[in-house]
Amino acid sequence: MDNPKPNAVMAVIIIAILAAVMYAFLTMPDRRTGSEKIGDAIHDLDKGPEKAARQLEDRTPGQKLGDAVKDTGDDIKRNTGNP
Repeated sequence: MDNPKPNAVMAVIIIAILAAVMYAFLTMPDRRTGSEKIGDAIHDLDKGPEKAARQLEDRTPGQKLGDAVKDTGDDIKRNTGNP
């Protein structure tokens, strides 16, 4: 039985490392200060009170990314006339 190619093994190792780094980044704790959270909430007031209130919570980058995707989907639905 032949050994796997070294390139395939390296690719698997690189993918595993990238996955670990991405997981660590997306689950980092929110390190914004209270004044930064308030500033972000004020900045998002024009997008609605719910979106502004979300800025006051402790959220991971993964949660922020999920919210951005959801908000973009809502905007697309609103602009195309779909419910």
